[in-house]
Amino acid sequence: MRELVFGTLRSRGRLDTRLAAFVRPGLDSLEPVVLDILRLGAYQLEEMRSVPPYAAVSQSVELARAAGLARVTGLVNGVLQSYSRSWESVVFPAFEREPVASLSTWGSHPRWLVERWAERWGVEETAALVESNNQRPELFFTPIAPVQEAIERLAAQGIPAEPLPGFPDSVRITSSHGPEELLAAEPGVIQDPAAASVARFASFPASETVLDLCSAPGGKTIGLARRSGFVIACDLSLRRIRRVASNLARLDLEDQVALVVADGRNPPFRQVSHVLLDAPCSGTGTLRRHVDGRWRITPHDLAALTALQSELLAAAAKIVAPGGTLVYATCSLEAEENEERVEEFLATHPGFRLMAPDPSFNDELLAGDYLRILPQRHGVDGAFSARLERIG
Repeated sequence: MRELVFGTLRSRGRLDTRLAAFVRPGLDSLEPVVLDILRLGAYQLEEMRSVPPYAAVSQSVELARAAGLARVTGLVNGVLQSYSRSWESVVFPAFEREPVASLSTWGSHPRWLVERWAERWGVEETAALVESNNQRPELFFTPIAPVQEAIERLAAQGIPAEPLPGFPDSVRITSSHGPEELLAAEPGVIQDPAAASVARFASFPASETVLDLCSAPGGKTIGLARRSGFVIACDLSLRRIRRVASNLARLDLEDQVALVVADGRNPPFRQVSHVLLDAPCSGTGTLRRHVDGRWRITPHDLAALTALQSELLAAAAKIVAPGGTLVYATCSLEAEENEERVEEFLATHPGFRLMAPDPSFNDELLAGDYLRILPQRHGVDGAFSARLERIG
Protein backbone atom coordinates (compact mmCIF):
# COMPACT_ATOMS: atom_id res chain seq x y z
CA MET A 1 0.00 0.00 0.00
CA ARG A 2 2.83 2.41 0.87
CA GLU A 3 4.44 1.82 -2.53
CA LEU A 4 1.13 2.43 -4.29
CA VAL A 5 0.37 5.71 -2.49
CA PHE A 6 3.89 7.14 -2.54
CA GLY A 7 4.55 5.98 -6.08
CA THR A 8 1.32 7.54 -7.34
CA LEU A 9 2.12 10.87 -5.68
CA ARG A 10 5.67 10.81 -7.03
CA SER A 11 4.45 10.07 -10.58
CA ARG A 12 1.33 12.24 -10.56
CA GLY A 13 2.42 14.67 -13.28
CA ARG A 14 3.39 11.84 -15.61
CA LEU A 15 0.22 9.90 -14.87
CA ASP A 16 -1.97 12.96 -15.47
CA THR A 17 -0.35 13.62 -18.84
CA ARG A 18 -1.14 10.10 -19.96
CA LEU A 19 -4.60 9.97 -18.40
CA ALA A 20 -5.55 13.19 -20.18
CA ALA A 21 -5.27 11.31 -23.48
CA PHE A 22 -8.06 8.95 -22.38
CA VAL A 23 -10.48 11.37 -20.69
CA ARG A 24 -12.10 13.34 -23.49
CA PRO A 25 -13.66 16.18 -21.46
CA GLY A 26 -10.28 16.64 -19.76
CA LEU A 27 -9.06 15.89 -16.25
CA ASP A 28 -10.55 19.14 -14.94
CA SER A 29 -14.01 17.68 -15.57
CA LEU A 30 -13.46 14.90 -13.02
CA GLU A 31 -14.23 14.99 -9.33
CA PRO A 32 -10.96 14.95 -7.34
CA VAL A 33 -11.69 11.54 -5.82
CA VAL A 34 -12.38 10.04 -9.24
CA LEU A 35 -9.14 11.44 -10.59
CA ASP A 36 -7.26 9.98 -7.63
CA ILE A 37 -8.81 6.55 -8.28
CA LEU A 38 -7.70 6.76 -11.92
CA ARG A 39 -4.18 7.76 -10.86
CA LEU A 40 -3.94 4.79 -8.48
CA GLY A 41 -5.13 2.44 -11.19
CA ALA A 42 -2.80 3.92 -13.80
CA TYR A 43 0.19 3.61 -11.47
CA GLN A 44 -0.57 -0.07 -10.91
CA LEU A 45 -0.81 -0.62 -14.67
CA GLU A 46 2.51 1.11 -15.30
CA GLU A 47 4.70 0.21 -12.35
CA MET A 48 3.31 -2.62 -10.25
CA ARG A 49 4.01 -5.62 -12.42
CA SER A 50 2.89 -7.99 -9.67
CA VAL A 51 -0.69 -6.77 -10.24
CA PRO A 52 -2.24 -8.14 -13.44
CA PRO A 53 -3.89 -5.45 -15.61
CA TYR A 54 -7.36 -6.91 -15.19
CA ALA A 55 -6.94 -6.85 -11.40
CA ALA A 56 -5.75 -3.22 -11.39
CA VAL A 57 -8.82 -2.19 -13.41
CA SER A 58 -11.20 -4.30 -11.31
CA GLN A 59 -9.80 -2.97 -8.03
CA SER A 60 -10.18 0.61 -9.24
CA VAL A 61 -13.81 0.01 -10.19
CA GLU A 62 -14.48 -1.52 -6.76
CA LEU A 63 -12.73 1.43 -5.10
CA ALA A 64 -15.08 3.82 -6.88
CA ARG A 65 -18.08 1.78 -5.81
CA ALA A 66 -16.84 1.66 -2.19
CA ALA A 67 -16.50 5.45 -2.27
CA GLY A 68 -20.19 5.76 -3.14
CA LEU A 69 -19.45 6.59 -6.78
CA ALA A 70 -21.24 3.75 -8.54
CA ARG A 71 -22.29 6.22 -11.24
CA VAL A 72 -18.68 6.56 -12.46
CA THR A 73 -17.68 2.90 -12.41
CA GLY A 74 -18.24 2.70 -16.16
CA LEU A 75 -16.01 5.70 -16.74
CA VAL A 76 -13.27 4.28 -14.48
CA ASN A 77 -13.45 0.91 -16.22
CA GLY A 78 -13.41 2.43 -19.72
CA VAL A 79 -10.55 4.86 -19.09
CA LEU A 80 -8.34 2.27 -17.44
CA GLN A 81 -9.08 -0.40 -20.05
CA SER A 82 -7.96 2.04 -22.72
CA TYR A 83 -5.00 3.10 -20.59
CA SER A 84 -3.82 -0.50 -20.15
CA ARG A 85 -3.73 -0.96 -23.96
CA SER A 86 -2.19 2.32 -25.02
CA TRP A 87 -0.50 4.27 -22.22
CA GLU A 88 2.95 3.77 -23.72
CA SER A 89 1.86 5.55 -26.90
CA VAL A 90 1.39 8.94 -25.19
CA VAL A 91 4.13 11.36 -26.30
CA PHE A 92 5.77 13.77 -23.86
CA PRO A 93 7.43 17.10 -24.65
CA ALA A 94 11.09 16.63 -25.59
CA PHE A 95 13.53 18.04 -23.04
CA GLU A 96 15.76 19.45 -25.77
CA ARG A 97 12.96 21.57 -27.24
CA GLU A 98 10.65 22.19 -24.25
CA PRO A 99 12.65 21.59 -21.07
CA VAL A 100 10.14 23.14 -18.66
CA ALA A 101 7.22 21.25 -20.16
CA SER A 102 9.24 18.04 -20.09
CA LEU A 103 10.25 18.41 -16.45
CA SER A 104 6.73 19.27 -15.33
CA THR A 105 5.09 16.34 -17.19
CA TRP A 106 7.57 13.50 -17.54
CA GLY A 107 9.46 14.84 -14.52
CA SER A 108 6.23 15.10 -12.53
CA HIS A 109 6.72 18.50 -10.85
CA PRO A 110 4.46 21.57 -10.78
CA ARG A 111 5.34 23.89 -13.63
CA TRP A 112 5.74 26.93 -11.37
CA LEU A 113 8.44 25.19 -9.36
CA VAL A 114 10.27 24.02 -12.47
CA GLU A 115 10.18 27.53 -13.92
CA ARG A 116 11.64 29.18 -10.81
CA TRP A 117 14.37 26.54 -10.45
CA ALA A 118 15.28 26.79 -14.13
CA GLU A 119 15.60 30.56 -13.81
CA ARG A 120 17.91 30.13 -10.82
CA TRP A 121 20.08 27.16 -11.84
CA GLY A 122 19.39 26.54 -15.54
CA VAL A 123 17.51 23.64 -17.07
CA GLU A 124 20.29 21.04 -16.80
CA GLU A 125 20.69 21.41 -13.05
CA THR A 126 16.93 21.65 -12.61
CA ALA A 127 16.65 18.33 -14.44
CA ALA A 128 19.14 16.86 -11.96
CA LEU A 129 17.06 18.21 -9.05
CA VAL A 130 13.85 16.77 -10.50
CA GLU A 131 15.54 13.41 -10.99
CA SER A 132 16.83 13.50 -7.42
CA ASN A 133 13.36 14.30 -6.07
CA ASN A 134 11.92 11.34 -7.95
CA GLN A 135 14.25 8.82 -6.34
CA ARG A 136 13.05 6.72 -3.43
CA PRO A 137 14.68 8.18 -0.32
CA GLU A 138 17.50 6.34 1.38
CA LEU A 139 17.45 5.56 5.07
CA PHE A 140 19.87 7.73 7.06
CA PHE A 141 20.58 7.60 10.77
CA THR A 142 22.18 9.98 13.27
CA PRO A 143 23.52 7.88 16.15
CA ILE A 144 24.09 9.22 19.64
CA ALA A 145 27.39 7.33 19.82
CA PRO A 146 30.39 8.11 17.59
CA VAL A 147 29.61 7.03 14.03
CA GLN A 148 32.21 4.25 13.74
CA GLU A 149 31.15 2.70 17.04
CA ALA A 150 27.52 2.76 15.94
CA ILE A 151 28.37 1.17 12.58
CA GLU A 152 30.23 -1.65 14.30
CA ARG A 153 27.37 -2.35 16.73
CA LEU A 154 24.81 -2.26 13.92
CA ALA A 155 26.90 -4.70 11.87
CA ALA A 156 27.05 -7.06 14.87
CA GLN A 157 23.24 -7.08 14.83
CA GLY A 158 23.05 -7.77 11.10
CA ILE A 159 22.31 -4.20 10.00
CA PRO A 160 25.01 -3.06 7.58
CA ALA A 161 25.68 0.67 7.48
CA GLU A 162 28.37 2.97 6.14
CA PRO A 163 29.73 6.45 6.93
CA LEU A 164 28.79 9.33 4.68
CA PRO A 165 31.64 11.48 3.31
CA GLY A 166 31.10 15.12 4.18
CA PHE A 167 28.48 14.34 6.83
CA PRO A 168 30.39 13.12 9.92
CA ASP A 169 27.29 12.77 12.13
CA SER A 170 25.35 10.48 9.77
CA VAL A 171 25.34 6.91 8.52
CA ARG A 172 23.63 5.36 5.50
CA ILE A 173 21.77 2.08 6.06
CA THR A 174 22.70 -0.23 3.19
CA SER A 175 20.15 -2.96 3.81
CA SER A 176 16.38 -3.31 3.67
CA HIS A 177 15.96 -2.93 7.43
CA GLY A 178 13.28 -0.44 8.41
CA PRO A 179 13.33 2.47 10.87
CA GLU A 180 11.77 0.44 13.70
CA GLU A 181 14.49 -2.23 13.56
CA LEU A 182 17.19 0.42 13.38
CA LEU A 183 15.92 2.42 16.37
CA ALA A 184 15.61 -0.78 18.40
CA ALA A 185 19.20 -1.72 17.59
CA GLU A 186 21.05 1.55 18.29
CA PRO A 187 20.25 4.84 20.10
CA GLY A 188 19.79 7.66 17.62
CA VAL A 189 17.30 9.34 15.31
CA ILE A 190 16.14 8.75 11.76
CA GLN A 191 17.36 11.96 10.17
CA ASP A 192 18.60 13.14 6.81
CA PRO A 193 22.26 14.26 6.83
CA ALA A 194 21.24 17.74 5.70
CA ALA A 195 19.15 18.25 8.83
CA ALA A 196 21.89 16.79 11.02
CA SER A 197 24.38 19.26 9.53
CA VAL A 198 22.50 22.28 10.90
CA ALA A 199 23.42 21.52 14.53
CA ARG A 200 27.07 21.08 13.57
CA PHE A 201 27.05 24.28 11.47
CA ALA A 202 25.57 26.24 14.40
CA SER A 203 28.77 25.58 16.37
CA PHE A 204 27.23 26.58 19.70
CA PRO A 205 29.68 26.36 22.65
CA ALA A 206 29.53 23.00 24.37
CA SER A 207 28.95 24.36 27.88
CA GLU A 208 26.19 26.90 27.26
CA THR A 209 22.39 26.92 27.11
CA VAL A 210 20.69 26.99 23.70
CA LEU A 211 17.09 27.94 22.98
CA ASP A 212 15.58 25.90 20.12
CA LEU A 213 12.64 28.11 19.20
CA CYS A 214 10.74 25.80 16.77
CA SER A 215 11.96 22.42 17.94
CA ALA A 216 9.51 19.71 16.84
CA PRO A 217 9.90 16.94 15.79
CA GLY A 218 13.14 17.18 17.71
CA GLY A 219 15.96 15.91 15.50
CA LYS A 220 17.92 19.15 15.72
CA THR A 221 17.08 19.44 19.44
CA ILE A 222 18.73 16.08 19.99
CA GLY A 223 21.72 17.17 17.92
CA LEU A 224 22.08 20.26 20.06
CA ALA A 225 21.69 18.25 23.28
CA ARG A 226 24.63 16.09 22.23
CA ARG A 227 26.82 19.19 21.86
CA SER A 228 25.54 21.88 24.22
CA GLY A 229 25.27 22.19 27.96
CA PHE A 230 21.48 22.49 28.07
CA VAL A 231 18.67 23.00 25.54
CA ILE A 232 15.33 24.73 25.99
CA ALA A 233 13.08 23.27 23.29
CA CYS A 234 10.03 25.35 22.38
CA ASP A 235 7.16 24.66 19.97
CA LEU A 236 3.65 26.01 19.42
CA SER A 237 2.04 22.56 19.32
CA LEU A 238 1.55 20.47 22.46
CA ARG A 239 1.14 17.36 20.31
CA ARG A 240 4.48 18.01 18.61
CA ILE A 241 6.23 18.77 21.90
CA ARG A 242 5.02 15.41 23.18
CA ARG A 243 6.71 13.82 20.18
CA VAL A 244 9.95 15.56 21.15
CA ALA A 245 9.50 14.32 24.72
CA SER A 246 9.04 10.76 23.48
CA ASN A 247 12.28 10.89 21.50
CA LEU A 248 14.19 12.39 24.42
CA ALA A 249 12.91 9.68 26.77
CA ARG A 250 13.88 6.94 24.32
CA LEU A 251 17.43 8.33 24.19
CA ASP A 252 17.71 9.13 27.92
CA LEU A 253 18.28 12.82 27.21
CA GLU A 254 15.43 14.20 29.32
CA ASP A 255 17.77 15.82 31.86
CA GLN A 256 19.50 17.84 29.12
CA VAL A 257 16.37 19.42 27.61
CA ALA A 258 13.52 21.52 29.01
CA LEU A 259 10.31 21.48 26.95
CA VAL A 260 8.08 24.55 26.59
CA VAL A 261 4.84 25.02 24.64
CA ALA A 262 4.91 28.59 23.34
CA ASP A 263 4.51 30.70 20.21
CA GLY A 264 7.89 31.62 18.74
CA ARG A 265 6.44 34.94 17.60
CA ASN A 266 6.02 35.86 21.29
CA PRO A 267 8.71 33.85 23.08
CA PRO A 268 8.29 33.96 26.88
CA PHE A 269 12.02 33.97 27.65
CA ARG A 270 14.64 36.27 29.03
CA GLN A 271 17.69 36.93 26.91
CA VAL A 272 19.92 33.94 26.18
CA SER A 273 23.24 33.74 24.39
CA HIS A 274 22.31 31.24 21.72
CA VAL A 275 19.09 30.72 19.73
CA LEU A 276 18.28 28.30 16.91
CA LEU A 277 15.32 29.25 14.72
CA ASP A 278 14.55 26.28 12.48
CA ALA A 279 11.72 28.13 10.80
CA PRO A 280 8.53 26.71 9.25
CA CYS A 281 9.11 26.68 5.51
CA SER A 282 7.94 25.32 2.16
CA GLY A 283 10.12 22.22 2.52
CA THR A 284 11.15 22.25 -1.14
CA GLY A 285 14.46 20.71 -0.14
CA THR A 286 12.69 17.57 1.12
CA LEU A 287 10.44 16.68 -1.83
CA ARG A 288 12.07 13.28 -2.30
CA ARG A 289 11.11 12.36 1.26
CA HIS A 290 7.75 14.20 1.42
CA VAL A 291 6.29 13.24 -1.93
CA ASP A 292 3.04 15.14 -1.45
CA GLY A 293 4.88 18.40 -0.81
CA ARG A 294 5.39 19.28 -4.45
CA TRP A 295 1.62 19.24 -5.05
CA ARG A 296 0.66 20.84 -1.75
CA ILE A 297 2.79 23.99 -1.76
CA THR A 298 1.70 26.99 -3.86
CA PRO A 299 3.20 30.41 -4.68
CA HIS A 300 0.67 31.92 -2.29
CA ASP A 301 2.04 29.71 0.50
CA LEU A 302 5.52 31.08 -0.12
CA ALA A 303 4.33 34.62 0.50
CA ALA A 304 2.64 33.62 3.76
CA LEU A 305 5.68 31.65 4.93
CA THR A 306 8.16 34.45 4.27
CA ALA A 307 6.01 36.82 6.32
CA LEU A 308 5.97 34.30 9.19
CA GLN A 309 9.73 33.74 8.93
CA SER A 310 10.40 37.48 9.15
CA GLU A 311 8.13 37.72 12.19
CA LEU A 312 9.90 34.81 13.90
CA LEU A 313 13.33 36.27 13.16
CA ALA A 314 12.35 39.64 14.60
CA ALA A 315 10.99 37.96 17.75
CA ALA A 316 14.07 35.79 18.14
CA ALA A 317 16.36 38.82 17.81
CA LYS A 318 14.85 40.36 20.94
CA ILE A 319 15.93 37.45 23.14
CA VAL A 320 19.51 37.12 21.90
CA ALA A 321 21.91 38.64 24.41
CA PRO A 322 24.67 41.01 23.23
CA GLY A 323 27.53 38.93 21.88
CA GLY A 324 25.14 36.03 21.37
CA THR A 325 24.30 34.00 18.27
CA LEU A 326 21.07 33.57 16.32
CA VAL A 327 21.12 30.66 13.87
CA TYR A 328 18.41 30.70 11.19
CA ALA A 329 17.64 27.50 9.26
CA THR A 330 15.15 26.07 6.78
CA CYS A 331 14.78 22.96 4.63
CA SER A 332 13.76 25.12 1.67
CA LEU A 333 15.58 25.73 -1.61
CA GLU A 334 13.85 29.05 -2.25
CA ALA A 335 15.84 32.29 -2.03
CA GLU A 336 12.85 34.16 -0.59
CA GLU A 337 12.92 31.91 2.46
CA ASN A 338 16.69 31.82 2.79
CA GLU A 339 19.16 34.49 1.64
CA GLU A 340 16.48 37.13 1.14
CA ARG A 341 15.13 36.62 4.65
CA VAL A 342 18.60 36.99 6.13
CA GLU A 343 19.35 40.08 4.02
CA GLU A 344 16.06 41.69 5.02
CA PHE A 345 16.72 40.87 8.67
CA LEU A 346 20.21 42.40 8.61
CA ALA A 347 18.88 45.51 6.85
CA THR A 348 16.30 46.07 9.59
CA HIS A 349 18.45 44.89 12.54
CA PRO A 350 21.76 46.77 12.37
CA GLY A 351 22.73 45.28 15.72
CA PHE A 352 23.37 41.93 14.02
CA ARG A 353 25.96 40.79 11.50
CA LEU A 354 26.50 37.64 9.45
CA MET A 355 29.09 35.35 11.02
CA ALA A 356 31.63 33.26 9.17
CA PRO A 357 31.32 29.46 9.57
CA ASP A 358 33.56 27.62 11.98
CA PRO A 359 36.82 26.86 10.11
CA SER A 360 36.40 23.14 10.79
CA PHE A 361 33.07 22.92 8.96
CA ASN A 362 32.96 21.12 5.60
CA ASP A 363 33.40 23.91 3.05
CA GLU A 364 31.82 21.80 0.28
CA LEU A 365 28.47 22.49 1.98
CA LEU A 366 28.98 26.24 2.12
CA ALA A 367 28.02 29.10 -0.18
CA GLY A 368 30.02 32.00 1.20
CA ASP A 369 29.07 32.25 4.87
CA TYR A 370 25.85 30.28 4.40
CA LEU A 371 25.20 26.58 4.81
CA ARG A 372 23.53 25.56 1.55
CA ILE A 373 22.91 21.86 0.83
CA LEU A 374 21.24 20.99 -2.47
CA PRO A 375 19.79 17.55 -3.36
CA GLN A 376 21.10 17.66 -6.94
CA ARG A 377 24.65 18.41 -5.78
CA HIS A 378 25.01 16.61 -2.47
CA GLY A 379 22.69 13.60 -2.80
CA VAL A 380 20.72 14.33 0.37
CA ASP A 381 17.87 16.66 1.34
CA GLY A 382 18.22 20.41 0.92
CA ALA A 383 19.02 22.72 3.82
CA PHE A 384 19.97 26.34 4.44
CA SER A 385 21.37 28.06 7.51
CA ALA A 386 22.98 31.34 8.53
CA ARG A 387 24.78 32.35 11.73
CA LEU A 388 23.99 35.83 12.98
CA GLU A 389 25.86 37.56 15.79
CA ARG A 390 24.39 40.27 17.96
CA ILE A 391 26.96 43.05 18.17
CA GLY A 392 24.83 45.79 19.74
